[in-house]
Amino acid sequence: MEKIRLKLQLLIIFIIIGFFSPLAYGQPEQSSPLPTKGEEMVLFQEIPSVFGASKYEQKITEAPSSVSIITAAEIQKYGYRTLADILRSVRSFYITYDRNYHYVGVRGFARPGDYNTRVLLLVDGHKINDNIFNQAMIGTDFIIDVDLIDRVEVIRGPSSSLYGNNAFFGVINVITKRGRDLKALEVSGEVASYETYKGRLTYGNRFKNGLEMILSGSLYDSQGQSLYFKEFDHSSGNRGIAEHCDDDRFYSVFSRLSFHDFTLEGAYVKREKGVPTASWGTVFNDPRNRTFDDRGYLDLKYEHTFENQLGVMARIYYDITSYRGDYLYNYPPITMNKDLAWGNWLGGELKFVKRLWEKNLLTLGAEYQENISQDQSNFDENPHDQYLDDRRKSRNWAFYLQDEFTILDNLILNAGLRYDYYYTFGGTANPRLALIYSPLKKTTFKLLYGQAFRAPNAYEFYYNDGGIQTKSNPNLRPEKIKTYELVYEQYLGETLRGIIAGFYYKINDLIDQRIDPADHLIVYHNAGEIEARGLEFELEGKWPWGLEGRISYTLQEAENKNTEKNLSNSPKHLAKFNLIVPLMKEKLFAGIEEQFTGTRKTITGKEASAFFITNLTLSSQNLFLKGLKVSASVYNLFDKKYGDPGSQEHRQDIIEQDGRIFRLKLTYEF
Repeated sequence: MEKIRLKLQLLIIFIIIGFFSPLAYGQPEQSSPLPTKGEEMVLFQEIPSVFGASKYEQKITEAPSSVSIITAAEIQKYGYRTLADILRSVRSFYITYDRNYHYVGVRGFARPGDYNTRVLLLVDGHKINDNIFNQAMIGTDFIIDVDLIDRVEVIRGPSSSLYGNNAFFGVINVITKRGRDLKALEVSGEVASYETYKGRLTYGNRFKNGLEMILSGSLYDSQGQSLYFKEFDHSSGNRGIAEHCDDDRFYSVFSRLSFHDFTLEGAYVKREKGVPTASWGTVFNDPRNRTFDDRGYLDLKYEHTFENQLGVMARIYYDITSYRGDYLYNYPPITMNKDLAWGNWLGGELKFVKRLWEKNLLTLGAEYQENISQDQSNFDENPHDQYLDDRRKSRNWAFYLQDEFTILDNLILNAGLRYDYYYTFGGTANPRLALIYSPLKKTTFKLLYGQAFRAPNAYEFYYNDGGIQTKSNPNLRPEKIKTYELVYEQYLGETLRGIIAGFYYKINDLIDQRIDPADHLIVYHNAGEIEARGLEFELEGKWPWGLEGRISYTLQEAENKNTEKNLSNSPKHLAKFNLIVPLMKEKLFAGIEEQFTGTRKTITGKEASAFFITNLTLSSQNLFLKGLKVSASVYNLFDKKYGDPGSQEHRQDIIEQDGRIFRLKLTYEF
């Protein structure tokens, strides 16, 4: 049956390509002026640039990392709804969803119970990981509406030499649109399956006096779906069906004001999510089980390049975060438990970039962060019974230095080092080295080495619920990674780019979740060594008449050296196929995605089956009315039944994922 389904998927894809390719090839696009920064360009007529790899703009062929860039046009044409959707399409990345939060896996590593702490998430250079869980929220809880994204830079490999904590497997730098990209008022609305609705209102402009602004607000509401969990089939009163427990809603705001060298940026998101899985042993099929998350920041930045080519960047920021979990237990009597965390912090960064002696491009910087509060609480509401009331403060500081040394015109040595000091455990130094060689104009080899660390966060250090299910471990040590990578990048003509990459990494003192056999409580501990290796292949292309796509395959294996067993939630095979087909020149497009994820072990040693997922989006712009964009999407086109591995807090070993979903979206620019 699977073979028939796969053949049918491939047949539909090739029929679409074959039927519409005459339209694409028959009407070549007229030449146009070169685009300005932030606008779409025909790939490989000019090599794309990346900012997040070195904290300054450089060609991706010169970056000391293997980089992928997802543009605003791709987000629209593939119908991406969240940052998780975007990352799911990227080489060597995969997503796990437990019906509450989305978790990102990179190069075969995604530990159950980890809140995306091993990937650093940035928005316009501002760190989004919070100061309690170090969580990078990538689902509907992401702080920025995806419609506001200009591009996403995915920078693989350890980057603690520049960014410090959390830049363990890589950095995701989300760059937002500017006022000049809109120059108008934009209204967007969408409707989707399971009574899902979303609206957005955005205004952006650049004025003659130099002031540039963008203001945006978004609302989202979804009733969710009824879900069947066999684990509760006989123990619940509803035959294992959770009804009215999967709802999801949020509102978010974003603004940025720029005037000459100063930029003030702020964002806030508040999200409420029903928890249908009855995690942590709560009452099944009760809509009162839910989580609430808030995240916000203000960031003031000054950036200027002086006449002597000295670039200076200074920023100060203030952030807030809060979490509340409402968990209903049948002790008896039925009791509402409140699980709370809230934090706020402020900090700053100062960075200098200067070219010296023509061949050296130096970057020197320092950071400081004061964690004003890192508080956690857990109690039963009625009768009141306090299990945890932990109040913490901390601080950390760092300085970093990087040199891009041009040895020859076609040979670059990039070397960096950063020292971080944490008042909880002390200091750590992390280097990065890259040798980048281009023997031919369109050929690049990169030999990369890097070290990174991840500090234990306040949740892992101090959280416990009074010994009911969890306990704390204040003796945790930072985990460390060493990564070796060889990358071969080849441009083929003006339209194709191929990448072959091999990687090996080793993790020491891994911070992992386990059940202590002495008392059967969940605890974080330093679990020992992890080794992983893999190969990545990718071919991408873009043609002037609008046809574009990419195909990738990753072969990977991650092993726990203590047990000599492969890690759970670690697929050996990942494959991605993306294609945008112009159905009507510059007006109508079909975006097709095919994603394959191999089998994954669960925490009990069972297997979550491999699966293919197909997504299809038809999108138009200025087709029916000038300024109007319309898109219609079908996600999981063939209604594939599949699941993701669960973590320790779930009774479900494998958690069911969404079947076929429809979405219609309209955007109008006044």
